[in-house]
Amino acid sequence: MRILITGAAGYIGSNLALEAQSRGFEVSGVDVFTSYYNPDLKRCNEKRLIESRIEIANLDLAEASLEDLVGGVDGVVHLAGQPGISKSTPWADYNRNNVVVTHRLIEAARVAGVSKFINISSSSVYGIRAMDTEVAEPKPASWYGETKLAAELEVMGSYRLTGFPACSLRLFSVYGERDRPEKLFPRLIRAIDQDLEFPLFEGSADHQRSFTYVGDICRAVLLALDGWDRAVGEIFNVGSDRCYSTGEAIAIVEEILGKRARVKNVPARPGDQKATHANVDKIRDRLGWEPQTALRDGLDQMVDWYRNDLKGQIDWV
Repeated sequence: MRILITGAAGYIGSNLALEAQSRGFEVSGVDVFTSYYNPDLKRCNEKRLIESRIEIANLDLAEASLEDLVGGVDGVVHLAGQPGISKSTPWADYNRNNVVVTHRLIEAARVAGVSKFINISSSSVYGIRAMDTEVAEPKPASWYGETKLAAELEVMGSYRLTGFPACSLRLFSVYGERDRPEKLFPRLIRAIDQDLEFPLFEGSADHQRSFTYVGDICRAVLLALDGWDRAVGEIFNVGSDRCYSTGEAIAIVEEILGKRARVKNVPARPGDQKATHANVDKIRDRLGWEPQTALRDGLDQMVDWYRNDLKGQIDWV
């Protein structure tokens, strides 16, 4: 099966590309290498993919012609988009990179006859507390959550209206190797290792999270592709069913590194989720997926990646 991964040089995309190739998929990718964070990080991922003979097109999905990109592709895994909750990112960027891009990609994929389209959504569509099943009413509380929901509605509406072969995966608090530098664990690992202050949003130490290892996310995507008749037309939560507070997770990283973080409290971030606790009964029943990686084990691997592949080579900021 030939699959196209959008956002392939990013965090989840690069992990998925390598895992899919190792399992016999023919993989290609596309990325636009924006300056949302240091592009050198994505270039490093791109180099790894190219060394593995995975081609990466450099295209802006909101503007470029997409016919050649999706031509001859059996499946699309759509990871590209405007990530995270950021006060400095305007609504127009979220709308352009999450909603407009998804619409254009669907239209191109439909014309090209793509037979499997997996949209990657987020637990942020649920809002401040993401603890429900997939049939619960979404209540996004951030521009990120709003536009990820709009993109998902575009995908699933296309399935219902035209039979476009699609499904959507709502991911919960993903972490692991190649993570984005502004997220919790990258900031924490770097701060402890370099004896820097670690900025922690006020009240967030008590937030509850279903921290989900990126390798488990990759398995869920590949299971959906392999079991497409059980996935098409569906929305699935994908996350750990074990919940930790942010404070507990910080303590695990401190234990791994053998050093306490120099925590500096900063003002709370509007729209940040208070609790995520993934209900994965549906994907467990339909696709046989289970979260397999304990938080400590995943963080051990993430710290090893930082020490061996990143530290002293790329400025992780």
